[in-house]
Amino acid sequence: MPRRPPVVELTDEVLAECESVLRYEFGSRQILKQSLTHASISRTRLESNERLEFLGDAILGSVVCEELFQRYPTSPEGELTRVKSVLVSRVTCAGITHELELDEFLLLGKGLAAGSRIPGSIAAAVFEAVLGAMYLDGGRDVAREFVLRCLGDQITQVAESAAGANHKSLLQQLAQKTFGETPVYHVMDEKGPDHSKCFQVSASIGSRSYPAAWGPSKKEAEQQAASNALEQLDGNLPR
Repeated sequence: MPRRPPVVELTDEVLAECESVLRYEFGSRQILKQSLTHASISRTRLESNERLEFLGDAILGSVVCEELFQRYPTSPEGELTRVKSVLVSRVTCAGITHELELDEFLLLGKGLAAGSRIPGSIAAAVFEAVLGAMYLDGGRDVAREFVLRCLGDQITQVAESAAGANHKSLLQQLAQKTFGETPVYHVMDEKGPDHSKCFQVSASIGSRSYPAAWGPSKKEAEQQAASNALEQLDGNLPR
């Protein structure tokens, strides 16, 4: 579906339409307006949505962490961290923006507004900025409800992949959402007699390879190799 003509002014009518999408009516539309104003068109960076993006990023992480902690009391810290990394990634945030069509309300400079689709980093930022605005206007409960509604089944889907120790499945989700790549597994070595072989397997995403792992079968070695890749990716995902 083609993008509608770019917004040239955030009128009350446009803001009301955005509120309808968000299912929330702001007490102060000025803060909603700021959350939709990109730095490319604002008079100063302080008047753009950048500070609200900073706040929204923290709120998103906090809500997701709390939800995972409560939902999955037996999951270790490493698994929860990997799940959180997927759920708060720029790719996930940009996807929510496009799903809600929040980018249709974004006030941009002429160069960006002329494009058919805004860059993913800007799409992700507007979701976080709007979240920050909702938090300041309505409080944590409003922000939390919005996050959980937007993430929907993704929390369960991603978390259960990790909880089931299906590291290959989780790595595939993470790689495709974050890098647009599918992991590839390579047998690096094998040892032992035919009836009792062990295999060394390495996972790679694009041009980057991750530490190899040994296993009593190719399948188990691949699972461990995926786990090694997930461990290295912790804390190093694009934000």
